[in-house]
Amino acid sequence: MFPENPAPDIRIRPATNSDIEAVKELVFGVLAEYGLSGDPESTDSDLNNIEASYHARGGFFDVFENSTGKIVGSVGIYPLDSDTCELRKMYFAPTLRGRGLGRFTVQYTIERAKALGFKRITLETSSRLETARHLYRSFGF
Repeated sequence: MFPENPAPDIRIRPATNSDIEAVKELVFGVLAEYGLSGDPESTDSDLNNIEASYHARGGFFDVFENSTGKIVGSVGIYPLDSDTCELRKMYFAPTLRGRGLGRFTVQYTIERAKALGFKRITLETSSRLETARHLYRSFGF
């Protein structure tokens, strides 16, 4: 069962390739806050074609929009094989942090992955993203 969104002023929708630049701005902006840089040619190349990297492969990539339509969050499930997927690109703008969206998004993503038939979810994150690492550990990652 999907959890209730703790931020009803935030709309969640599937991303399309028309969102690529806004998603990159969000992701690379958050990484920069922690002294990290994005790598659009390698680690972050999945953002160069969201529809092919996620949707066409049987996963999903969702964005979180505020009331003005600005993308302020993202999360994806990237299929690795028929049973395993990777939770990727879970990022939030500073204005959304502390509102319970992290916990909600992990729960939401797990339920969506199960509904798609995945039996195992993996993830990798930087050691500099300590808050995210703590959240992920609380879910058994």
